[in-house]
Amino acid sequence: MMGGDYAPLEAVKGAVAFTAEYDLPELHLLLIGDEEQIRACLADHPLPSEKYTIVHASQVIGMNEHPTKALKEKKASSIAIGFNLLSAGEADAFISAGNTGAMMVGALFSIKTIEGVLRPTIGAYMPREDGKLGLLVDVGLNADCKPENLNQFAILGSLFSRHILNFEEPRVGLVNLGEEEGKGNILAQATYPLLKENKQIRFIGNIEGRDILLPKAEVFVCEGFTGNVLLKFAESIYDITKRRDIHDEHFDRFNFEQYGGVPVLGVAKPVIIGHGISQATAFKNMIRISMRMLQTDLMGKMKASFTGDLRPRL
Repeated sequence: MMGGDYAPLEAVKGAVAFTAEYDLPELHLLLIGDEEQIRACLADHPLPSEKYTIVHASQVIGMNEHPTKALKEKKASSIAIGFNLLSAGEADAFISAGNTGAMMVGALFSIKTIEGVLRPTIGAYMPREDGKLGLLVDVGLNADCKPENLNQFAILGSLFSRHILNFEEPRVGLVNLGEEEGKGNILAQATYPLLKENKQIRFIGNIEGRDILLPKAEVFVCEGFTGNVLLKFAESIYDITKRRDIHDEHFDRFNFEQYGGVPVLGVAKPVIIGHGISQATAFKNMIRISMRMLQTDLMGKMKASFTGDLRPRL
């Protein structure tokens, strides 16, 4: 509750909005943060008492603090407590718009990586011209990758795209500087045959940057350096349209707040990381995504894809 520029008010408003829109008897929210501040917000934006429990956290990890150092030294912070609850099985999912580095460190070291996953990844949504969403993986967690990492990102992204974004058979494209096989740097050239031979995905070949916003594929795979550049460029489009007072339905979809946070894929439980400027809509949608991941048993499906010799198809 203490993560983000507008904490804890916008997190409270997002929780209120979610419970008002989705009547889920099994839902119970753990509001982790400064109890006094949270209760003050709840006084103006009440939640049904049976829907939440406040878990007091006396410390906050600042946005500019060193993530590993802060998690070790601030064990009473909302992020540290949240991951402790998640790892102990006292919470099923964890979301925050707090310190991104601390969230990543917590996800990697507080809960287990799915057996067989070499590196977790984070994905981001790309608003396509047809009104649907593509998924770009990785967008910053792994700046340097090996071909086998990208091959696994394709599996993780495909599972998320199928079960959360509702694509029956998501197509996977390798982000590259040309469409032809054999194009690209050493990483792209070595990754292509792995994706081509991967029976768990529907690989369609290379995808150029101009194709990412078109309905040519549902999952776009690259290393985190390229992915983060693409994501930040996409974020800037919405800012430019607002500054120039441009009104267009497609460009309005570049307001990433409406999608909530980005999922950490490859860890054993749902972890959603929100932007520091997240407001109520983003928090509502982060809860929705995490609930959807639980309802579809996405983590179980990912585990099944990485264990055993007979791996199930998507």
